[in-house]
Amino acid sequence: MDNQGLSLVIGASGGIGAALLERLQTVSAPDTVIGLSRSSTPGLDLLDEDSIAAAAAGTEALTRSRGLDLRRVIDATGLLHDGRLQPERGLKQLEADHLAKLFAVNAIGPALLMKHFLPLLPRRGRSIFATLSARVGSISDNRLGGWYGYRASKAALNQLVRTAAIELARRHPDAICIALHPGTVDTRLSAPFAKSGLKLRTTQTAALELMAVIDGLDPSDSGGFRDHNGIEIPY
Repeated sequence: MDNQGLSLVIGASGGIGAALLERLQTVSAPDTVIGLSRSSTPGLDLLDEDSIAAAAAGTEALTRSRGLDLRRVIDATGLLHDGRLQPERGLKQLEADHLAKLFAVNAIGPALLMKHFLPLLPRRGRSIFATLSARVGSISDNRLGGWYGYRASKAALNQLVRTAAIELARRHPDAICIALHPGTVDTRLSAPFAKSGLKLRTTQTAALELMAVIDGLDPSDSGGFRDHNGIEIPY
């Protein structure tokens, strides 16, 4: 793994985010890995663009003060359910506020991260922005239906990544912008919906696999959608 430059994990208080942060800290030079979340200092809240802009400004100041380039930004945020919101099984369960919240966290929030953090990537040399999507966001792979809001918000995220990658390449030809499916991992997000008998992977395993995929990518992969084994997923 290339340890040059600064690595940033957003959503570092979540299961996969915390494991990614830990993994990067074990293989990177000291003081070159930063974790951001709603509970970090400074805090970053996907529903508050001002906090995103402030975190980006702080990151830019940090790279300048340390003479580092921002080489990795990994967005490990996402929402499937909360205390009240649950995945819909049919159209009759659709609620406007639930749909809006899923799009706010799963699509609009990451889009705002790209807005504020992609310009901070260096003009030359390999760098990456990776965001966690989900296989159920694949339109052509949808065979079961249901989960309207989650599916649609992740499909929107994939489109946003694809579009941002095209723009990014114009000024940052060596940069990569990609969506990654982490698989079924033992976290609060996916555990309640894991199929009976399905062995959940640990967050540590997921982090190891995701970092292997990230480190194996090149600029020709930018705008893509891959799983935790590096296999391309159709949009």
